[in-house]
Amino acid sequence: MKIYADAQSGNCYKVKLMCALLNIEHEWIHVDILAGDTNAQAFLAMNPNGKIPLLALDDGRHLWESNAIINYLASGSDLLPTDVFALAKVQQWQFFEQYSHEPYIAVARFIAKYLGLPESKKADYQAKQTGGHKALAVMESQLAQTPFLTGQRVTTADVSLYGYTHVAHEGGFELSLYPNVQAWLSRIEALPNYIAMDVSEGKA
Repeated sequence: MKIYADAQSGNCYKVKLMCALLNIEHEWIHVDILAGDTNAQAFLAMNPNGKIPLLALDDGRHLWESNAIINYLASGSDLLPTDVFALAKVQQWQFFEQYSHEPYIAVARFIAKYLGLPESKKADYQAKQTGGHKALAVMESQLAQTPFLTGQRVTTADVSLYGYTHVAHEGGFELSLYPNVQAWLSRIEALPNYIAMDVSEGKA
C-alpha cells in the first residue's frame, strides 16, 4: 500500500502512527500541499477532494479522510472495538476531533507553522483560540475519569486526537493548563512501537 501525505500534518501523522503501532508495511509518498501537489490531475484522480492523507491500496482502491483510513488499518486489531456501542464511542470522539477540535487547533497551527503567522492572518489565528481551548477542556474532563478517551484501553479515537493535540502548542495553546491531557499524551508516547512526528520531512 501507498500513503500520500505530509508527516508534519497532524491528519497525516495519525496514519503514520497507526502504521507504526500495528507494524503495517507501506510506502510513504511525500506530498507538498503548499506547492499544489494535491491539485495535480493525477492526485485528483485518486482523491477528487484534493486533500491528504490518501491511502492507495495494492488492488487499485483508494481511501481518503484520516479517521476513515486509520479505522480501516486498525480493523481486526485491539485498537478498534467490534462492540457496537464501543465502536460508536470511538466514532463519537473522531467526529469531535474533526468538527470541534481540528478546525481550531489544527488551523491555528497551520497559520503559525506553515504560513508564519502573517499580519493578515493574525485575526483568524486569535479567533481559533477560544474554540481550541474549549476542545482541550472537553478532553481534560474525560481524561480526568479514564486513562484513554473511551475508557481503559487505547483505541483509534486516541490516535485521532493525539495527532493535533500533541503539537497544539505550535498553534498557541498552552498544554500545561491541561494536566490530564498531558498525562494522556505521555501514555500514548509510551505505547509499543510509538513513533514521533517527523519534523524534518519536506525540508531541504
